[in-house]
Amino acid sequence: MIRAMSALLAFLGSLVYGASDFFGGLAAGRMSSIRVTAINSVAGVLLLSVASWFIPGRWSVGSVVFGGLAGAAGAVALGLLYACLALGPMSILAPIMALVSAIVPIGVGFAAGERLTAIGYLGLLGGLTAVILICLVPGARTVRPGRRGILMAVGAGIAVGLYLVFINLTPGDSGISPLIVTFAVAGLATGAILLGQLFVRRMTRRQAPPSLALSGTAALRSPAALAVYSGLTDAGACVLFLVALRIGDLSVVSVLNALSPAGTILLAALVLKERIAPVQWIGLALALCAAAMLAVA
Repeated sequence: MIRAMSALLAFLGSLVYGASDFFGGLAAGRMSSIRVTAINSVAGVLLLSVASWFIPGRWSVGSVVFGGLAGAAGAVALGLLYACLALGPMSILAPIMALVSAIVPIGVGFAAGERLTAIGYLGLLGGLTAVILICLVPGARTVRPGRRGILMAVGAGIAVGLYLVFINLTPGDSGISPLIVTFAVAGLATGAILLGQLFVRRMTRRQAPPSLALSGTAALRSPAALAVYSGLTDAGACVLFLVALRIGDLSVVSVLNALSPAGTILLAALVLKERIAPVQWIGLALALCAAAMLAVA
């Protein structure tokens, strides 16, 4: 029953995290990704700080250290992810990143003694396959990714995996205090980058490039508000993953975490009326089956 609850929370967390990526992606069409991340971090810290008054937790060295390491890993993951996706092709690099992000915690979990039933291992395999199918972009030109892009995708996946590992190492009685540290570290890192960019721009007297316009309903929304939505949903997803890790297995949660593109795709279809390809529908259906198998494993 406890493992089933953990799988359910992790699956819900992946959908909410996918929503965060959706809002963040829309905001990044109107302002720089660094600014989006900075606003995301501030919104997350504020929400988690308020929530900490209602969710009991003890501050300790472990919660601060591992929360800080998770924040650093998240910041590295974000930088590498944006860089590798800019190089492309996304249809190949995104699944590589997602798979590695799941494989690293799975390895750590199994090394720590986690074991599943036969149906659980089948669920892990199904979940990893679903990640590939969901991330595929049908119709895109087949372009071989360069070595640099592959290395960045692998690095981003490792960083995401380490984020989950570090969060899993936080003390069980720490509540959401590690997440507050995580978002604070990410905010400080992005704030330092923004200040550095501002200094360089003033020294070189260059103007910032014009922002991109959004189409459809997204054009009617404030990019700052979208970045705030991204931060709030990001923080909510992190809380769901934290609870799932506290009561469940790292290997199971990591696979379900990698399914977050499902939430992004579903919101894009509902809000922006983007078409979901048949292969992605298969991936979404397989994701549901994998989550069910992991819940009963």
